[in-house]
Amino acid sequence: MDWMTARDAARRVGVGYSTFKQWIYQGSVRTTRTPGGHHRVAVSEVERLLANAGHLPEPRAAARPPQRPPAVVALSTRNQLRGVIEEVRTDGLLAQVRLRVGDNVLTAVITKDAVVALGLRRGQSAIALIKSTEVMIACEPDAAGRRSKRNARRARGGNRR
Repeated sequence: MDWMTARDAARRVGVGYSTFKQWIYQGSVRTTRTPGGHHRVAVSEVERLLANAGHLPEPRAAARPPQRPPAVVALSTRNQLRGVIEEVRTDGLLAQVRLRVGDNVLTAVITKDAVVALGLRRGQSAIALIKSTEVMIACEPDAAGRRSKRNARRARGGNRR
């Protein structure tokens, strides 16, 4: 009589090794054991399984690969700027993403892993979410490149003429 390993028998029947082992433990498949405790399946048993394939327990569905967590659908961030990615440059661990929002360009430095995970590429639409605890304000200098005398006095704390 010819014998084969449980792994070879599972491959021949067209099921996974763990499914085939469960069939052995359930008594659906007849085997013999080696002195070392390994299961061996007769070729005639494999042929019986193939002939009666409709009477075997259904193999469980294959395990699904891990999925991404669900996307955030609502954010408390009010500053959401929609635009189109103009450029993605990566260097080492970091990436620079330039997003065109109307007539303006916003640049964000994020990790290269984030670029890969999000699949960011040129021409793709994206949203910049701005959440900050600080706001900085600057004034434009006058034509000569300096603040006016009045603004300079106010900055020093005096309002003298």
